[in-house]
Amino acid sequence: MFMDEDEVVADAAEDSEIEEVVVEAVEEVVEEIDPLTEALSRAEAAEKEISYRDAEIQNVRKRFMAEKATAIQYGGMGMARKMLNILSDIDRALSVSEDEGLSLIRSKMWSELSADGVSKVVTKGEKFDPTKMEAITTIPPTDDFPSNSVIDELEAGYMYKERVLIPARVVVASDQ
Repeated sequence: MFMDEDEVVADAAEDSEIEEVVVEAVEEVVEEIDPLTEALSRAEAAEKEISYRDAEIQNVRKRFMAEKATAIQYGGMGMARKMLNILSDIDRALSVSEDEGLSLIRSKMWSELSADGVSKVVTKGEKFDPTKMEAITTIPPTDDFPSNSVIDELEAGYMYKERVLIPARVVVASDQ
């Protein structure tokens, strides 16, 4: 049962040869796996980049659609502002001389503007709103007009849908 010295040496040599063959085989497999692992890493990185760019494209599309909707909704603001300037000129002309034809034109013009979303900013007696009004001057508050309320409107203000088109120019009650 005991192996003699020659057998032990032969077994050790055989084990050493087997070990060398196994090590060589493992090294060959590792050499084959390394490029595959590298290729897999590159593929995963490319997939992440594609996902990122796809998300970026989706965000650009959403932003474009939102901007387009806003442009459509508020595209008439410039024209409305121009028409309101003409309406102010008509009002000044009517304050000098009452003309029925001019009054009818003014009425028709206001009707069209309001149908398109233009509305007048309500000011008198209201609380001063700096987003819709411009305080031209202030006077001390009274019982009828407490502090920070609008006493008088010097020039009308207008809204286009929910955006300020022209701020109202007002006199405000204030302690300052």
